[in-house]
Amino acid sequence: MIYQYRYTDIRGKRQTIYSSDLKELREKEKTIQKQLDEGIDYAAGKITVIALLERYISLKQGVRYNTKVGCNFVLNLVKKEDFGYRQIRDIKVSDAQQWIMKLHNDGKGYSTITSVRGVVKPAFQMAYNEENTLLADVFDECRITQEHPACKDTDIQGNQRKSS
Repeated sequence: MIYQYRYTDIRGKRQTIYSSDLKELREKEKTIQKQLDEGIDYAAGKITVIALLERYISLKQGVRYNTKVGCNFVLNLVKKEDFGYRQIRDIKVSDAQQWIMKLHNDGKGYSTITSVRGVVKPAFQMAYNEENTLLADVFDECRITQEHPACKDTDIQGNQRKSS
């Protein structure tokens, strides 16, 4: 027998979850109700990276003008990438690493990539902390270092290094 629980999310849309175990369904129901009470609605990780970044940036109040400009720069960059339209629950550590490598291969400098990671990583951390929909913080393992293969021929400013 399959049990179902129907509820209305914070946008007024009907949602349904299913389980073959009634006890498991009741646990899911409690989790959903708690999230609705707290105003959290990531729809089990179904939101896109762009929606997550927009939510994260909207919560950054009282920051300096240049910080806001930097966050909006990153958001606009992500909107131009296919990565931004993926659902957060589908992104793995290797996907994040490949995307960072793609940015480098597309000609983005070290500073730009560091800025992107500086906004995207805490946004994923926020989703992980609030909802725990992700198996792990996918950007936690994505390190940007000068020794990184993508950065091996550039210095900290992104200038080409001379071969010795």
